Amino acid sequence: MQHGRQDGRQDRHGHGHGQGGGHGHDGGEVSWAMAARATLHCLIGCAVGEVLGMAIGTALGWHNVPTMALAIFLAFVFGYAFTMITVLRAGLAFRAAVKVALAADTLSITVMEITDNSVLALWPGALHAELSDALFWYALAIAFAVAFLITTPVNKWLIAKGKGHAVLHAYH
Repeated sequence: MQHGRQDGRQDRHGHGHGQGGGHGHDGGEVSWAMAARATLHCLIGCAVGEVLGMAIGTALGWHNVPTMALAIFLAFVFGYAFTMITVLRAGLAFRAAVKVALAADTLSITVMEITDNSVLALWPGALHAELSDALFWYALAIAFAVAFLITTPVNKWLIAKGKGHAVLHAYH
């Protein structure tokens, strides 16, 4: 599905479009705004999953490792689910939506999870903070911000190669 400008400028959504009617995702120029939006999409899913996982693990009195494992698992689940909702609404069959979500989000979510969990692991006291502690929320916010900054260039590169969130543009 082709849409948008064919003169290399961005459309009203900030999507850059290269020559020949493509989206500039075949090695052409990809805007930082586009990469940031793709990263924000992943960040929202990851954040929902991670906070839910941490809340469940904490409520159940689990130790750090199983709580982090659940949080990471749920980050992937919610990240994929948010993408699947988008493509299912566009009319894609469930099996095809799963494939699109896996292709669009796997590397981005992986980088994001490695980054934000590394920040939390290295932050003194963050892993032992309770949900009611300001340190928990402050460290988590900083971890997500760092993950966003690290993952955005990854998404920019993926989109330029026609991978990652570039596969979603046919379903907008």
